[in-house]
Amino acid sequence: MQNVLESLYYGDLAPHEKSASQSPEYRLLNEQITASLNHWKKKLAEEDFDELEALTDLYHQVQGIDMASSFTHGFKLGAAMMIEVLSGMSPPAPQQDT
Repeated sequence: MQNVLESLYYGDLAPHEKSASQSPEYRLLNEQITASLNHWKKKLAEEDFDELEALTDLYHQVQGIDMASSFTHGFKLGAAMMIEVLSGMSPPAPQQDT
């Protein structure tokens, strides 16, 4: 059994691949998004729908960047808390990403 560092090194840890929520609300919202996109696909001309899809692709790219930033900040915050707990000292707080 690999430890966390070995798993990270060998690429066995991929938090972004396991980030989908198991919440029923999450699934319901995804179903609503799919239904809405299908509605707009039927309603819009092909060129207009392609523009809408391009916009949603840009949104997903921004969302991915935001998720990576949140993960990184949370990891740094958690590490700082562990240092504080284990050493009895307060390390500098992680910097806010801007």
